[in-house]
Amino acid sequence: MTRLHTKTTLITGAGTGIGLAVAQRFANEGARVILADRNEAAALAAASAIGSLARAVVMDISDESSVADAFASLGADGWAPDVVVANAGVQLFGEDAPAAELDLDVWKRTLDINLTGTFLTVKHAVRSMLANGPGSIILTGSPTGINGEGRDFTAYSATKAGIHGLTRTVAAAYAADGIRVNTVVPAYTETSLVTSITSDPEARSAIIGRIPLGRAGSPADIEGIMVYLASDDGAFATGGLFAVDGGMTTL
Repeated sequence: MTRLHTKTTLITGAGTGIGLAVAQRFANEGARVILADRNEAAALAAASAIGSLARAVVMDISDESSVADAFASLGADGWAPDVVVANAGVQLFGEDAPAAELDLDVWKRTLDINLTGTFLTVKHAVRSMLANGPGSIILTGSPTGINGEGRDFTAYSATKAGIHGLTRTVAAAYAADGIRVNTVVPAYTETSLVTSITSDPEARSAIIGRIPLGRAGSPADIEGIMVYLASDDGAFATGGLFAVDGGMTTL
């Protein structure tokens, strides 16, 4: 498993969940792995568990100076990433709501992290790649940005639709520079982000009932497509939305 042995990779939100699983898989594929998270303790613990191929960096994706400083420091240390996975995000369960009931503060907090934070990660990833060589940028989307699955999560769904549009815009703008940009679209994936659902059997059953393959996703289900898009196997893929959703967006 050495498909990424020449790559230096950065994953945001890598302290837990999908980000952590992808970081571990990338390391197993031979990549140097940068685990970026605003939770320094989680990032350090994850990097320590992975070993010598990994390092932690504190990054608050909603703060441009934090993002810019992280990329600058990595470049200065010889760790400028060839692959950036913009995975960090939030879903504010119990606060996000249908549009008529949604508080403006919840809307703004969700956009600040999910959409503005993803944009800032992409912006500085592109700048780094323009300076240091081409690469692959992978974003994390959602079926809620494609269909009506997230009708009770207005802010979250809007941010994911924005991420899908950002993918195609940036992919078109920088294809000539050898920078590929794609989005992976997971369905309901059981991580710490969705504990309010996993702990509610009725809510969990309702969601799984809308997944044609009949089960929830796991972080392990997402790793393979991330490796493909990060590796040279995905050299002709850019501007794509890659659904790994058990068929959820077919309905």
